[in-house]
Amino acid sequence: MSKRVVVAMSGGVDSSVAAALLKEQGYEVIGLTMHHWDACAKEGAGESCQPNAAVANAKKVAEYLQIPFYSVNYETDFRQQIINRFCSEYFSGRTPNPCAVCNKKIKFGLLLEKALELGADYLATGHYVSLAESGGQLFIHKGADLKKDQSYFLFSLSQQQLSHCLFPLGELNKPQVREHATRLGLQIAEKDESQDICFIPDGDYVSFLEREEGAGKLNGEIVHISGEVLGQHQGIYRYTIGQRKGLGIGWKEPLYVIEIDAEKKRVIVAEKEHLNRIDMVVKQCCWSISPPTEPFSTACRIRYRHAEVTALVEPLSETDVKVTFTQPQTGITPGQAAVFYQENLVIGGGWIQ
Repeated sequence: MSKRVVVAMSGGVDSSVAAALLKEQGYEVIGLTMHHWDACAKEGAGESCQPNAAVANAKKVAEYLQIPFYSVNYETDFRQQIINRFCSEYFSGRTPNPCAVCNKKIKFGLLLEKALELGADYLATGHYVSLAESGGQLFIHKGADLKKDQSYFLFSLSQQQLSHCLFPLGELNKPQVREHATRLGLQIAEKDESQDICFIPDGDYVSFLEREEGAGKLNGEIVHISGEVLGQHQGIYRYTIGQRKGLGIGWKEPLYVIEIDAEKKRVIVAEKEHLNRIDMVVKQCCWSISPPTEPFSTACRIRYRHAEVTALVEPLSETDVKVTFTQPQTGITPGQAAVFYQENLVIGGGWIQ
């Protein structure tokens, strides 16, 4: 009897090819799409905006593949767990990473629960990663296409979640995925890449935050590290660590944002060398290995497009660690994820403070 797998389908190339490949491999495939955010509901959406486009596109692919298809509405959960947290983090002077949270709470949380309700053995997605097993533990393995590797966003998945995961694209690169789409006759073979943040399709996160929370609440001063007030800003949520452009102030040298003081509504700026830090605290850590009780050396990535750097990890508590790099790092940003690797395996990660 073939294994049943639910594929999280977005209507895009990656998830569509994942579903098609699994069907070719003999799995009993079911398509499942979540309606979690309606970009057309926002003020100023153009006439060309089509609500539920992801659901409609995924349904067409499922019909073409002749597989059952279901959609679920998680708008309320998505708002509570992703949108509200996203806004709260920015208004607290942090730079959030909503995709990593969504993977844990929504995609491999609620959507996996639904898949199991449908009698599935697995939930499959179009992520560019694969699974590896070692010593009785499951690990996220970097995707073969390192330009598309998404292991960074999946660091917080539990062993229970990983035991029900399939990642059919882990050994493929993007051109190969498009070739499969063409071979399989999928009409989305040349569809554009999806945007970074699904609920901000135009990329204007400042306008999004102001629509959600209102403008003018967090205006304040731009202050040099020396204490000199250099100007005024229109909201701390407009800034992130390492930012240089858009400061609107003059100085003898280029200045960068090095700190955001939400309590005093201050944006602290300084010369580039002040961006360098040798250590950081990482909280709410999740581990695929046994939680460390002694210091150990590993490779650490501090943002998605960051190259891992060797670091010493020292446990501070059951969930918190101190990370000390072998060389100073630029732009360590509170709110982003720090992910720990042993070669190509994700061994854990947490949130930068």
